[in-house]
Order: sequence, then C-alpha cells, then structure tokens
Amino acid sequence: MTVDEILAGLFPAGHDVVVRPDKLIMGIGRLGNGRAVEVIGIADGEPLGIDGVLPLAERVLRVIAAGGDTPILVMVDTRSQRMARRDEMLGLNEYLAHLAKCLLLASREGHRTVGLNYGKAAAGAFLATGLATDILVALPGAEPAVMDLPSMARVTKLPEDKLKALSQTTPVFAPGLAAMSKVGAIAETWDPGQPLGAQLEAALAGSSGHDARDALGAARGGRRLASELARRVAAQIVEGHHAAAS
Repeated sequence: MTVDEILAGLFPAGHDVVVRPDKLIMGIGRLGNGRAVEVIGIADGEPLGIDGVLPLAERVLRVIAAGGDTPILVMVDTRSQRMARRDEMLGLNEYLAHLAKCLLLASREGHRTVGLNYGKAAAGAFLATGLATDILVALPGAEPAVMDLPSMARVTKLPEDKLKALSQTTPVFAPGLAAMSKVGAIAETWDPGQPLGAQLEAALAGSSGHDARDALGAARGGRRLASELARRVAAQIVEGHHAAAS
C-alpha cells in the first residue's frame, strides 16, 4: 500500500497529512468518530538524521504543550539512521534519544502513541520511532529489524553463519516481521482488507501506556526470560525502597 492509500484508509473523515520533500510525514487526521490524531513519521525508506529528528520531536512537543489527550501516530518506513559523518559528529545518538524521550513524555502526559511500520524499519531510527511508542503495529510486507545479521556479526564477533543458524530457532537473532512479532516488538499485524481506521481506533483504545512487549514476547515464546526478569528486578527495587524507608 502507498502512503496515500494508508492515510485514506486510516482517516475516513479526512486528513491534511503530507509527505514533505525531505520525506517527513506530518499532519492531522480524523478518525471515523471525528477524533483528531497527530501524525508524524518518515517515508520511502529515508534514513533518519538530525535534520529529520528535530521537526518530528517539535511536533510531539507541540502536542504535549497544547494539553488534552490527542493521540499520536508514528508512521515508519526508514532503512536506518543516517550514516553520515556530519550527523555522527553532531551527536546523532543524542538526537534520536531526544525523539524517543519526547514520545515517552507524550505517553506519560496522556497522549496514546501508536507506531505503524508499513515499510522498512531498522537500527537507531527504528528504536527512536516505532519502538518508542506505546504499541507498535505493522502492515503485511513490513521489514522491521533492530540489526541485520551482518551488522550483528560485526558487533558480537560471532560468525554470520552461526547467527543465521541461531535465527532459525531463536527469534531475537532474526530480523523480519515474523520474528519481531514473536518477541513482542510488533503487537499485531493489521489486515489491509479491513478498515484501517477501525483498527487504529481499536489500537488506541487498547493502549494503556504500559509497555507490554516483554509479556507479549513471553506469551508468544519468543522472549521466555525477559518478562520474569523484569518482574524480579522491579520487585527488588520496591523491596529496597521499603527497606530504606523503615
């Protein structure tokens, strides 16, 4: 599906969302029930650099400053963060972290956030957009990957063939929609044959602002330990606070 087709399906009551020349997606859409949704994102597989991060973060901060509970939809089609010396020297990692923290703040201030991966999604750009939302959904054909196997091999110093073998049985080592769904990163894959607006409304209604990715990964068998470890760490923190107060 093209961006225009997706937007038309998402917002049957109309929208003013545009894809700018720099491939940033910005605007406001209206659901069938008339509710306004702030839309930001990146299109056509464009890498996300510092010049793209700042306008996206600004839109999120404007939503927060306006108050209310306007939800935010983050549309994601980016092959990675921008691999340019200028961006790296200016601290691209901090810019990406800023965008992620803006989305987290929006959620804490009552603005439900939904990520929609409709194309590519990789590396730091993926972490700062789709994975920084309350809930991440995808359309069939999406290509999410925190890190591809050649890059993972360079970082871990493990042979790529070994990582390929591991990816067949352990989804945390595997890129792609199926693997990301199994580990809980992708909450659900939408059916393009059904009204997208209704599916967005359902995602917004079901989003509590609580990150349930570890629980989803445990339920789906893709991350068997993360949820329990997180629970135990949280319990120890609470116990530590009680001990300090007594």
